[in-house]
Amino acid sequence: QVQLVESGGGSVQAGGSLRLACAASGATWRYNYMGWFRQAPGDEREGVAAIYISNGSTYYADSVKGRFAISRDNAKSTVYLQMNSLKPEDTAMYYCAATGRSGSYRILSSNQWNYWGQGTQVTVSS
Repeated sequence: QVQLVESGGGSVQAGGSLRLACAASGATWRYNYMGWFRQAPGDEREGVAAIYISNGSTYYADSVKGRFAISRDNAKSTVYLQMNSLKPEDTAMYYCAATGRSGSYRILSSNQWNYWGQGTQVTVSS
């Protein structure tokens, strides 16, 4: 199994920044992609960003392109999400996820992911 633990959530005013971290442990050889998803109350879970562990290729939802950046530290089995220029509509529970798969087709679709963290809350006030 793969265990994922998120950290770094919190409250910030619009225009501010936060950095989320996700530390993986356990059977880390079982995945080759890591990603971030978010879910606001009453909404479906939305893919935010993903990264291919071996070469660092990144994928973003249109809603966060140019504002968010995903990165990884393979030595620490950790992935980060730097969130800048935050907006109130970014408010959600943010989940880290991991999956082992071939190819990146629909990589930000939540049903493509096998392992999930417990989530960390991000609240952006106007």
